[in-house]
Amino acid sequence: MQSIHYDPLYLFINGAWLGAGERDTAAVINPANGVTLGRLPLATAADLDSALDAARQGFDVWRRTVPAERARIMRAAATLMRERAEHIATQMTLEEGKPLAESRDEVLRAAEYFEWFSEEARRIDGRVVPANRPGVQQLVKRQAIGPVAAFTPWNFPAITPARKLSAALAAGCSVILKPGEESPATALALARCLDDAGLPKGVLQIVFGVPDMVSARLIASPIIRKVAFTGSIPVGRLLSERAAAGVKPITLELGGHGPVLVFDDADVDAAASGGAANRFRGTGQICISSTRFLIQRGVYDRFVERFVAATNELVIGDGMQAGTQVGPLANPRQLAKMESLVADAVAQGARLLTGGKRIDRPGYFFEPTVLADVPMSARIMHEEPFGPIAVLRPFASFEDGLAEANRLPYALSAYAFTRDARTAIDVGDQLEAGMIGINQYRIVATELPFGGMKESGHGSEGGAEGIGHYLTNKFISQI
Repeated sequence: MQSIHYDPLYLFINGAWLGAGERDTAAVINPANGVTLGRLPLATAADLDSALDAARQGFDVWRRTVPAERARIMRAAATLMRERAEHIATQMTLEEGKPLAESRDEVLRAAEYFEWFSEEARRIDGRVVPANRPGVQQLVKRQAIGPVAAFTPWNFPAITPARKLSAALAAGCSVILKPGEESPATALALARCLDDAGLPKGVLQIVFGVPDMVSARLIASPIIRKVAFTGSIPVGRLLSERAAAGVKPITLELGGHGPVLVFDDADVDAAASGGAANRFRGTGQICISSTRFLIQRGVYDRFVERFVAATNELVIGDGMQAGTQVGPLANPRQLAKMESLVADAVAQGARLLTGGKRIDRPGYFFEPTVLADVPMSARIMHEEPFGPIAVLRPFASFEDGLAEANRLPYALSAYAFTRDARTAIDVGDQLEAGMIGINQYRIVATELPFGGMKESGHGSEGGAEGIGHYLTNKFISQI
């Protein structure tokens, strides 16, 4: 059996892998046991300037690379990701904590994005527009927008970078990517695949560092023409302001507080058992996770019983152990947040049906928690928990349930369960969310757009829509 090891950590700038040297470093911690896995080099201001200059030169090369060649390199990188999936998944589980089976699936889905957008690279088209004057040719071309600054969080360290990188590279853009510092090895492994596949130097840089300093320096640079961010709403607002100062477009995928409407005629068992699995997957640290379960009164008691039973059957443990379904939280701050939210809800009158406390073992483990009859005054009814807490509340009519589902400024994902075709159509039309699952929780696919509405962001990644954010229109009128 191969020994398990954690990869050395680097910055990747202009095709070079740069170790710590004299740079400051940050510890990368295994959240399952609190052990330090490695030391991450943090980019200096000079490193960021080097990355910007490399991206400028890389863009000049990559935008002139024909789409078929861009596609070939991206497909080759996807093949390497599949071949190295077990190793990359192991890095992910060690640093992020999710079960190894989920990490494997994420790596394979990241490879799918590179495969999908390799084909989209070959479909970037334009149009000829008939002129209203004789002898005039009018063309509309779509061309790469320019070097991109992309920022991704720690919770999905393969698929979130893959969505941004694959679309940007397919369009012909160079990219400076700053992944989450808690889970750096996964993104570096993806970069290694692209480098080994023949991506020209300077087309991709990977940097880590103090987030505020990195984002401020990159976004302010005139070299950067486009910004893409996945993360919290407060940081999304800040980066939007910085992008606006340079009149730079930004794609935002921000937080959610996903409502689930379960109507009286629903398949309650499927909604409850699937809901528990969905809610606690990734230890609840998923932006599109189902969070607020709104159940019509006729099936409320039955749903609560099934949901709690399914929650209590979940296996909690180190993601490297076979059979684990729920891993640790990312850091001690998340533990403290969960305790605070539970204590506040119970103090406001919520019923704690299961869980509610830290697990007495090494690492950052918190019990999968179910709160029922949560009053509207509780913080968790207004704040995204981003952890293993499920909120259950009854509702009376379609209008009541829909009003609560749409009440918050979050509008990333939403779910509904009903056997009635009219209800399904109405809820699909009236739910305010960028992604909606009806009678299912699995809503993400490579070929479909991923994004939200309202304060959950704007712009979509994935699908045919994803590449458009990295292209700009150019109108040419010629005599």
